[in-house]
Amino acid sequence: MLTVSGLKRLHIFVSFDLQDGECVALQGPSGVGKTLLLRSIADLDPNEGTVKLDGTLREAMPAPAWRKQVTYLAAEPGWWSDIVQDHFAAWDDALSLVVRLGLPGDCGPWPIQRLSTGERQRLGLVRALMLRSRVLLLDEPTSALDSASAAAVEALIAERIASGTSVIWSTHHDAQARRVGSRIFAMRPDGGIKESRP
Repeated sequence: MLTVSGLKRLHIFVSFDLQDGECVALQGPSGVGKTLLLRSIADLDPNEGTVKLDGTLREAMPAPAWRKQVTYLAAEPGWWSDIVQDHFAAWDDALSLVVRLGLPGDCGPWPIQRLSTGERQRLGLVRALMLRSRVLLLDEPTSALDSASAAAVEALIAERIASGTSVIWSTHHDAQARRVGSRIFAMRPDGGIKESRP
């Protein structure tokens, strides 16, 4: 279980628990702080408060170990090499997920510049899924995708949730929030959250 107590970053101040195998949909207008919240939980930005995973304080783990367990996926993932497969520790192991998300199996040697925004978004998700994290913090993971590709992402994440992965999924789409989330957190302008059920 992920426990967030008094997490504070700029105007954001929130507390909540996220159970194993639970998906919370995070909503709110642009600029309200959804990305700030996700990045703070992943400890990518300075923040105050207490965050625990199964009772273990975030500070008790080296930052890379925490981020491998509590993984943030940006809406536009970063790339540090010119070739697709260089971003994966085990490209052959990733291939089944790559193909399942509608990308060609021979895209490994492609230059990153050849990829569309949606292809980059799906490959970034594969990279995150390969970590087999306990918690996934997804920042609008289908924002650049058509409906078929978005459905493939939703199905894949649903399988991970069913196997015990916890997810916070930021989305601007009300229908998607109701599909993926067992709870919906609407971020308020004051930096808090209002919880509801789909």
